[in-house]
Amino acid sequence: MDRIIRDVTAVTKPPSVPAQTTPYVPQLSRGVPMSLNLNHVVIAGHLTRDPELRQIGADKVVASTSIATNRRWKDPTSGEQREEVTFIELEAWGRTAELMGQYLKKGSAAYVEGRLKVDTWDDKDSGQKRSKVKVVADSVQFLGGRPGEEGERQPHAAAGPSARPAASAPAPKRRSAPVAAAEDGDPPF
Repeated sequence: MDRIIRDVTAVTKPPSVPAQTTPYVPQLSRGVPMSLNLNHVVIAGHLTRDPELRQIGADKVVASTSIATNRRWKDPTSGEQREEVTFIELEAWGRTAELMGQYLKKGSAAYVEGRLKVDTWDDKDSGQKRSKVKVVADSVQFLGGRPGEEGERQPHAAAGPSARPAASAPAPKRRSAPVAAAEDGDPPF
């Protein structure tokens, strides 16, 4: 009985770990790490093509597109700015897919949360196994204006399980000249 209590205590209480070591991973009684599973992806970028909507059955809609993300860094040896672009396949289902088809187009900025999925198939020509990793979107935040609007600065809609399309307010008009201060010294607001 005493051994069981010590083993449980070892799992529930993390040891004193110095701040500069690797993160604490809970261990089972015989030194085997506990299983941690997490499949969550967050991506922000621009769509590389218009979403392609397909109807599956009578009531399911799927949207397929891809998103590009940029990574910029300074090369430590040469000191020059470098850039790397990553293209990621994107898939959405249901209402999220419908809203993407309605509001997004090639070049639209989007913030996507979802999960990774691997599709595998046999190549018809070579007979080899093929696979492709893609993101299945659970939630999409549209980061620009509606397609065709200038500026694309204000977020206008979100797509996800609880999202509804947001009404777009007209953009505020910019003043052509600054407002002069009032003559009595008070600010003009």
